[in-house]
Amino acid sequence: MSVPNVLTYVRIAAVPALVACLFFLKGDVARWSAFSLFVFAGITDWLDGYLARAWEQQSTLGRMLDPIADKLLVGAVLMMLVHDNTIGGWSIWAAIIILCREILVSGLREFLAELNVKIHVTQLAKWKTTMQMIALGVLLAGPAAEKIVPGIMTGGLVILWIAALLTLWTGYDYLKAGIVHAMER
Repeated sequence: MSVPNVLTYVRIAAVPALVACLFFLKGDVARWSAFSLFVFAGITDWLDGYLARAWEQQSTLGRMLDPIADKLLVGAVLMMLVHDNTIGGWSIWAAIIILCREILVSGLREFLAELNVKIHVTQLAKWKTTMQMIALGVLLAGPAAEKIVPGIMTGGLVILWIAALLTLWTGYDYLKAGIVHAMER
């Protein structure tokens, strides 16, 4: 029970709390509460990795749980934003692309782990994640933020599409690398 792993557990617990904010609360309170939990989860994501490296507490459990926590958070937020029509119309395709890539890469990593092959996160994948988190944070604040910064919702959707395009690119890179390793075996 290291501090980095506890932070990952807290991030996982934040997922249903964030969903509950959007599902049970109304108006600006729901939006700002969900946004705050999302930012908190993002900070714990960064902090758990930083502390694990700094305190030399990297663990197999942490390496397994960290990407799961990230995917739970992203998947739940995308579903809730589609549910409340923050993401609608053609932009649903951006959400589907992101969700499908997350599942594809998870499955691919699991398959490659059986072959004792590790695919490391690329710099482009880190940019993808950054754009994705910014877009989701902006869209979570949504209509409440629009009152302060008009047009921010449009900006959030544009960033979501940029993240989706980066998602396609990095997903293709992971798939190509996975196929090469699978064919070698």
